[in-house]
Amino acid sequence: MIVERDISQLSVGMYIVDISFPKDRFRLSSQGWVEDERIINALKAKGVERLLIDTAKSRLVGKSVTRPEKRQSPPPNSRFFSSELVKAKQVFEESKSIQQKIFHDAKNGVPLNLAPVKAVTEQSIDLIFDNPDALACVLNIRHKDQYLLEHSVAVSVLMSIFAFYLKIDKEIVHHLAIGAFLHDVGKIMIPEHILNKPGKLTDDEFAIMKTHATHSIRTIKNTPNISSLSLEVARLHHEKLNGKGYPNGLPEREISTYGRMIAICDIFDALTSTRCYKSGYPQVKAFSILRVLAKNNELDVQLVDYFIKCMGVYPVGSVVQLESNRLAIVERHNTEDPIRPTVRPFYVLNPDHFEACHHIDLATAADDLIVKCVRADDFNLNMDEIIEFLSHQG
Repeated sequence: MIVERDISQLSVGMYIVDISFPKDRFRLSSQGWVEDERIINALKAKGVERLLIDTAKSRLVGKSVTRPEKRQSPPPNSRFFSSELVKAKQVFEESKSIQQKIFHDAKNGVPLNLAPVKAVTEQSIDLIFDNPDALACVLNIRHKDQYLLEHSVAVSVLMSIFAFYLKIDKEIVHHLAIGAFLHDVGKIMIPEHILNKPGKLTDDEFAIMKTHATHSIRTIKNTPNISSLSLEVARLHHEKLNGKGYPNGLPEREISTYGRMIAICDIFDALTSTRCYKSGYPQVKAFSILRVLAKNNELDVQLVDYFIKCMGVYPVGSVVQLESNRLAIVERHNTEDPIRPTVRPFYVLNPDHFEACHHIDLATAADDLIVKCVRADDFNLNMDEIIEFLSHQG
């Protein structure tokens, strides 16, 4: 997406397309990235005031990028489970309904209707910019037989939360969310016996599976009014920095910051989601796998680090086991002490039963700590009944 920026907004890692003002006095020798502060100073010295920037090609460059400060979540309140979370669930369910229509149209060769996608992603972004915790919590309420629908919606939400954390402009976040919402539309073209195969795919089966990315790109390209940035995000979600990704095996230099971001969100959701044939990993385990992939130069090391900080050591909505032999849901991050978030206990172990409890700020609690991050189904529970119980408690 080409946008105009004042010289005061120029930063290392941006991709300059042209000088927009003064237009006739200066010409760029070539388009390219701002590699260091010297380039910015040179442009200022020449009297350049405004430039055209390609946001899709922006990238993070070493220590030149200012580390984003974690936006503190609003304090826990009695409305979180009774109203804010209910609204977030409604948006998530509406997103799934729209996603189902998208898959249906794609399978039947009907051009996708972008209007409802734009509307529902805008609702999600508004919720996230107001309070990212509600939708982050809803991401844990999943159904193993709806993975295809929920995954695309979840990746769009994760992409929006991540972009919000990185302080990306809201208008750009909307384009990113749309691209993420549509990124896997090509999977509807993959035979079901391959798409839902419980075991490891054969080489031939994996070759067929990989074609979903090409199907997605073609379908999105043919979508009326789609932006280049939304297409870019979807196009890059399986590319790797080591050049071994697909469908095009792009080198690192051709993978934009946004492409690197969606790759992280896509893998994280795939790792943590429970499907018909496998249980998802706890979030903490998924973080460790992301770090390994970054170490192998498949993912961006710096962005993986930012993503983990964005989500929190114990992500909002995740279930944890406490030293007091209770299960609790994480309600709020603690930026000063990340391993001690604010939690809401809801279940006692041995004997197993639901029990209403108040919020606990583990940073100030002297007699309780998190033992480990767990999954609700480890205890024959599901997130729907947990949220339902907590919503009735207020």
